[in-house]
Amino acid sequence: MEKYKEVERTIIKNYRGRLWAPFIKAVKEYELIKPNDNICVCISGGKDSMLMAKLFQELKRHSDFEFEVKYLVMNPGYNEHNLNHIKYNLDLLNIPATIIDTNIFEVANAQDKSPCYLCAKMRRGALYKLASDLGCNKIALGHHFDDVIETTLMNMLNAGSFQTMLPKLHSDNHEGMELIRPLYLIREKDVKAWAKYNELRFIMCACRFTEACSVDNEINTSKRLTTKKLIQELKNNYNDNVEKNIFSAASNVNMNMILGYKLNGKKVSFLDDYDEIEE
Repeated sequence: MEKYKEVERTIIKNYRGRLWAPFIKAVKEYELIKPNDNICVCISGGKDSMLMAKLFQELKRHSDFEFEVKYLVMNPGYNEHNLNHIKYNLDLLNIPATIIDTNIFEVANAQDKSPCYLCAKMRRGALYKLASDLGCNKIALGHHFDDVIETTLMNMLNAGSFQTMLPKLHSDNHEGMELIRPLYLIREKDVKAWAKYNELRFIMCACRFTEACSVDNEINTSKRLTTKKLIQELKNNYNDNVEKNIFSAASNVNMNMILGYKLNGKKVSFLDDYDEIEE
């Protein structure tokens, strides 16, 4: 049996409850895919986006309604080693992706201040433009459950703001374009287990600032890694439900017990109607 067919079998058989089931649950619960959608599945070359591509292939085969999928690798300027490894995995996994080259890394890395912010902004803008050119109305990104809770906690600790990573949102700058996150309910440890079981190796870091950790190297000094470690410490010293509780908190906000919030850019304070509420 060809390698890609073996990998596809593991998604449905070995990891059905840990990958396929939460993928389908997210798609249905958050209404991520609708009939006649044309979805651009964005592949960075990492484990998450590659798995997402395989999940979409499987869904396309078994869906009870029609939708289109296009697989896109937006090359921001990967070094030759990383780009060749991405191409190798696309061929190995039978993913018919289009690779489009850009000079985003070159432009972002030439900046003295906030190159990472500029790179992320440029990559997102390029993805929207490329997806639109491909005739797509939705962009699928490979953010998973762990990304969601880490982002929520990072916003609280670093920005003093309670906001999470939504499973879908409309683009502010590209009319008719929507971003979706189909891996929203999938745990990172299960993605890693699937990759290890199938002896698959994906790129970890591709930025020129971190090329030392090009393939399967966990070296990372970012705030996200610090947050991962913090969550693990909380699990060890507090309780095993920390991650689930952080996730649940985003859909269990008691508006009567918070100091304020923003709605459509307008700030609302608990004092606004405090005297009007009967005790």
